[in-house]
Amino acid sequence: MTERAASPINRASAPTNATPAPNNSTLAAQGSTAAIVNLPSLPGVECPCGIAKRAFADRDETPGTVHLTQISKDAREHYHKEHTEVYVILQCEPDAAIELDGQRTPIQTMTSILIPPGVRHRAIGQMQVLIFCTPNFDPADEYFD
Repeated sequence: MTERAASPINRASAPTNATPAPNNSTLAAQGSTAAIVNLPSLPGVECPCGIAKRAFADRDETPGTVHLTQISKDAREHYHKEHTEVYVILQCEPDAAIELDGQRTPIQTMTSILIPPGVRHRAIGQMQVLIFCTPNFDPADEYFD
């Protein structure tokens, strides 16, 4: 049996005719429901956690939205009656935590958190989070005690 030479893990390269996605736009082939969004280029909107950049909220055919959220230290506790959220922690301070129904749990980069409807939650400490929200985000589904 002959041994194969080790090859690099990432052998793929971008096609020479590839066009980068322009900032702040949704791209799709004509007649397609597929979409591509550059999250950092979206306008930020204030939310109970800090500043969110929300993708796909204007598309009725999607099952949910994706938010790139910069969470400030003073995130406000809230809950949703309809939305389920999944947080993926992209960056956070060493002492960052998540509070779910009053229980504080330390978190770190690449932690994933499932937040079903009715769970009161808030992030503690500065962090950048990718949030998947289903169904499509609706600000009317944010509740405060």
